[in-house]
Amino acid sequence: MRKLTTLLAGALLTATALTAAQAEDIVVGVSWSNFQEERWKTDEAAIKGALEAGGAQYISADAQSSSAKQLSDIEALIAQGANALIILAQDAQAIGPAVQAAADEGIPVVGYDRLIEDPRAFYLTFDNIEVGRMQAREVLKAAPEGNYVMIKGSAQDPNADFLRGGQQEILQDALDSGKITIVGEAYTDGWLPANAQRNMEQILTANDNKVDAVVASNDGTAGGVVAALTAQGMEGIPVSGQDGDHAALNRVAKGTQTVSVWKDARELGKAAGEIAVAMAGGTSMSDISGAGSWTSPGGTALMARFLAPVPITKDNLSVVVDAGWITKDALCQGVEGGPAPCN
Repeated sequence: MRKLTTLLAGALLTATALTAAQAEDIVVGVSWSNFQEERWKTDEAAIKGALEAGGAQYISADAQSSSAKQLSDIEALIAQGANALIILAQDAQAIGPAVQAAADEGIPVVGYDRLIEDPRAFYLTFDNIEVGRMQAREVLKAAPEGNYVMIKGSAQDPNADFLRGGQQEILQDALDSGKITIVGEAYTDGWLPANAQRNMEQILTANDNKVDAVVASNDGTAGGVVAALTAQGMEGIPVSGQDGDHAALNRVAKGTQTVSVWKDARELGKAAGEIAVAMAGGTSMSDISGAGSWTSPGGTALMARFLAPVPITKDNLSVVVDAGWITKDALCQGVEGGPAPCN
């Protein structure tokens, strides 16, 4: 068993509650599905900060969008002495053997941002159904009638369907009344912007460019959508996203993206680091601060913690500047006479 000896059984332990000597023994391995996306660098910095504050060591691996590589990465992290794992799963179904391998060694697992359908993995994420609601709500405000396109995330990521479910809740009445019509819908393999752009190009062609709004499920896919629209002279129609990517927030300021639902990755990463250290030190999942029982759509009972997202539109761009998420210069680059604080 690699798990450290449980201390103060039944009491809530946090990263700061562990002594320096205990924390020195903790190694947290982080398995990234694809470290190329902008936002994961922010998450990583926050995880590292939390581990450093707790005196724990950080090791990591990048699966480069390969579920097979992720399994071998996690084996390597365990071999390097990881006492806890934070896993951003590339494929929610394929990750099972890695969770089993960790369980066999007594190593706790944090399912980071994406659901791992296994009660042995603590689920930490933002409320992704609410993210979907926020995306659709803002697009529907901007385009209450017309032809809609739904650009979804990866079919291998449960978050894609959580988001789509929240979006449908908001759009259902407008669909039932005939005010809007979904004329195209596609998953985006690997969440890759190039794949989103290709999907959008095909949908535009199939519909003779008769598209009035796009509900895209994250900022990377939104970037691909905007590129496809721009090539057809259609930039400026409502497009959603999420993550608060700097490029996306700049698009919001420019008016080519309607909303980016901001999930402050600094808070998520910090929480993951603290939870990993606490569980490595013996804290049970049920004793993690803010944790509660949650049942997945697949019927699996898990312990989970959900953080709250914030929709960022042209009306509240100052929020991300005031929070230090992005500088005013980066937000307003190339913007003339735009919304505050770019005016």
